[in-house]
Amino acid sequence: MDVTLSSVQSPAILKLLAHDVRWKILTLLARGDYCVQELVRFLEQPQNLVSYHLRRMHNLGIVKEHRSTADGRDIYYSLDLEKLQSLYFSSAGVLHPALGNAQILSREQITISAYKPLRILFLCTSNSGRSQMAEGLLRHMSQGRFEVFSAGSNPRSLHPYAVRVMAAMGIDISHQRAKHFDEFHGQSFDYVITLCDRVKEKCPSFPGNPEPVHLHWSLPDPSLIEGSEDEKYAVFEQIAQQLRTRIRYLLVQILTI
Repeated sequence: MDVTLSSVQSPAILKLLAHDVRWKILTLLARGDYCVQELVRFLEQPQNLVSYHLRRMHNLGIVKEHRSTADGRDIYYSLDLEKLQSLYFSSAGVLHPALGNAQILSREQITISAYKPLRILFLCTSNSGRSQMAEGLLRHMSQGRFEVFSAGSNPRSLHPYAVRVMAAMGIDISHQRAKHFDEFHGQSFDYVITLCDRVKEKCPSFPGNPEPVHLHWSLPDPSLIEGSEDEKYAVFEQIAQQLRTRIRYLLVQILTI
């Protein structure tokens, strides 16, 4: 097959990833969500430069932004993993179809039977929705291999929509209960993952040698959404899908460390 190289251009995503500062930003966002001030501190780069690169990535659709629910002045940036995956593998598939194969990330369960057990704690404010769904999802997706817990800073009862959404995904969390994070005082974990901005600001410390890996996934509280019952339930479904995506990538990341 003849190839006219003069008409072949490198995909925009590869040009974007090739820049050193943008790659470092993506490396941070692959772990969790950050505001500009945090990225500036980690990168040791001027704020205007960091903002410029964030804007470039936002324009391509691989970085999302939303205003903090704890401090309305802050804006958190997060990596759209599915968008990046799609662009990355589709660009690789231009070179050869086999390079666009991402089957491992499309599986509901990832084989981790040979991996050591881990203790993972999800935290949010009320421990009624986000963290409860995350607990059930990770326990299911790790085939019960990991010890998974959830708690909150101001726990309320388990939200019925969280139970219903998980049941629709084949996961029963009706036996789970809301807990205050003080219940886990003194316990050690391998990962502590905060799911809301308020808890991130007041997250307690947990012992460990080495210390647990702290990740922040900035997700809105679905129980605070106003609208019809169908609209409220739809938000729980959206959060559950986002959690499933993040957990799937977390499992792959854990297995490659």
